[in-house]
Amino acid sequence: MHVTGHTRHPASIRDVATAAGVSYQTVSRVINGHPSVRPATRDRVLAAIDDLGFRRNATALALASGRSRAVTVLTANTTHHGYASLLQGVEEAARAASYAVGIGVLESDEEAAVAAGVQRAADVGGGVIVIAYDPAGVRALGAVPAELPVVGVVETPQAPPGGDRPRVWTDDREAAYEATRHLLSLGHETVHYVAIPSSTRRTSARTNGWRSALREAGATEPRPVQGGWGPEGGHSAGLRLARNPAVTAILCGNDELALGVLRALHECGRPVPGEVSVAGFDDAPHSAYLTPSLTTVRLDFTGLGRAAFALLHGMLEGAAQDAPRPVRAPELVVRESSGPPPAIA
Repeated sequence: MHVTGHTRHPASIRDVATAAGVSYQTVSRVINGHPSVRPATRDRVLAAIDDLGFRRNATALALASGRSRAVTVLTANTTHHGYASLLQGVEEAARAASYAVGIGVLESDEEAAVAAGVQRAADVGGGVIVIAYDPAGVRALGAVPAELPVVGVVETPQAPPGGDRPRVWTDDREAAYEATRHLLSLGHETVHYVAIPSSTRRTSARTNGWRSALREAGATEPRPVQGGWGPEGGHSAGLRLARNPAVTAILCGNDELALGVLRALHECGRPVPGEVSVAGFDDAPHSAYLTPSLTTVRLDFTGLGRAAFALLHGMLEGAAQDAPRPVRAPELVVRESSGPPPAIA
């Protein structure tokens, strides 16, 4: 039996450009993780790359350049919304640039555990991105050897960071300030705060933003309630706050905490937003589908991950550049969980 067939040639960068309706230079910028490409255009190019099966041969490029085309992300968490979205952004940008991505999970902030994680990343070669939202990440960022290219994803700094360790961040302080101002504008005399841990074991940028809004308004400044990261911590904090009838507005350090606070208020017979308004932080996927839907602050963690890779990619390719500061402004998303206090309602 004789069989004839047609051999399909691999897609080229110009094929991708034609399919996406852009120039081949734009495709190149997407592939190389350049931050100047608009999100809609980037998504269109990435879709065309996937549809056409376009791939740059990472092994050949590494052999030709003499460099390892690999990036390791060091993180203490892979499941919380902000961390997971950051990883998604890094992976998308790295994949388009034909870089491999590995994840090194920091098991604790103990010096030995951090040193072991950093050493594993150094052994891989290439570059490192450290998510430094917690003490383990902060310690890891400081422990990366000077000769290893590294970018830190950090909390909003109080002042522009010095040194030779490039960093990217979102403006958490401004986001918390705006969320607190929103609750105060509804007529609440003050806003209580359920806090996430700070990466430096001191006051976090979100706490500072909340406090600044209260002071500007001349409002009473309640003591923050430490909630941890997850719903269980929010539930415990919510039970404490629910017992105080003077509490009419609560800002939570993330949406996971807000989920626990909402449950606690329900158990204590304090309707939201009839008696208590609740606002979260991050705009996690479940936030719009809670009952009531959650007022929150949307942060572009995926864009932040892309920006972190773009900065590291420039370093690896010998074209270091300043990091975006910030990547995209936070956006207050007003939903059903915030309203006026009972006296005004």
